Amino acid sequence: MGNRLAQARAERGWTKSQLIRELRAAAKRRKMKPLVGDESLARRIAVWENRDGAISGYYRDLICDAYSLSPVELGLVELPAGPTPERIELVERLTLSRLDGGLVELLRGHTQSIRMMDRRLGGATIYQQTAAHVEQIDKLVRYALPGAHREAAADELGQAAALAGWQALDMGRLEEAWRLHEVATAASRESGHPAGLAYARAQQAFVLLDADRSADAHEIIRRAREEAGSTVPSALRAWLHAAEGEALAADGQRDSALRALDLAADSLAPGPSDDSLPFLMLDAGHLARWRGHCLVRLGEEQAIDDLTDALGVMGEGQYGRAEAALRVDLALAFRARGDSTESRLHAQRAADLAGRTGSERQRRRIAGLLSA
Repeated sequence: MGNRLAQARAERGWTKSQLIRELRAAAKRRKMKPLVGDESLARRIAVWENRDGAISGYYRDLICDAYSLSPVELGLVELPAGPTPERIELVERLTLSRLDGGLVELLRGHTQSIRMMDRRLGGATIYQQTAAHVEQIDKLVRYALPGAHREAAADELGQAAALAGWQALDMGRLEEAWRLHEVATAASRESGHPAGLAYARAQQAFVLLDADRSADAHEIIRRAREEAGSTVPSALRAWLHAAEGEALAADGQRDSALRALDLAADSLAPGPSDDSLPFLMLDAGHLARWRGHCLVRLGEEQAIDDLTDALGVMGEGQYGRAEAALRVDLALAFRARGDSTESRLHAQRAADLAGRTGSERQRRRIAGLLSA
């Protein structure tokens, strides 16, 4: 920063000669040694005021005395830089984002509550709440220091973002669904948990399925499954096989799709769900529904039996979005058989459920059924 010497002299209306007299008077008051001659002093003043040279401490004190101003006021020294708004904000964020085990548990509990409401009510009802939850965890993770608590929170961010991404997909917002799954995969990768990463990456492929890019969807799921290998629980391996089966069915690869579904059934161990996979909803009944959906895609008449069994296991009203999808599949299967009465019955029930859950995906499928 330049000094204000020329400005200070101009404000007082002093000539250089007057300033020289004031400097000599200051030196006399301070009982300092005599100054150089007037001509030499005038040259120094010109250099100082043009900001072309440094001012020694000796002359700096005299100048301040002459003008009765401090070195800071004359611009001869700079104050240490104070904290900028950006620095203050960063310090506050780092302070507020002190993650601990208790906070991570609160975040995990909130995600689970949203997950349960999503299964009953559908994503459209609570999507804004889910998106806000994702944003909150993302801020906490971004400004948290490295360590086990940050990794645990990153894992929770991955799960919450994948849930929000699925809700966006169900609402027909493909671009938003893709973005949220990108958040989910990045967070899962940071957490170091292969199960969350495999799930988020494979689920992202369903955005491509809705965009009619089944071959690309299959490639993503296949790679996620192969990279996960045996490092993930058997329930997730079953889910990955089933997801791959759906992508293959959508691509018209009947035999490969059925083999993948058989592998899913073989990988699914009996017994209660795995507590380490709260995001995964898969048992024999759900797998039967999934298999039925794939058979519908393939035009297989056996789909009706699998879907009817799955509906009996699921029960009405327990899983709104899942039941809507299942009934659309049943409507399609009965129409393929030529039973228009049963087809319309399931389509109307599916339309009612899709209306309650806000499922744009199922509404699109139903519209074609009811207009036929």
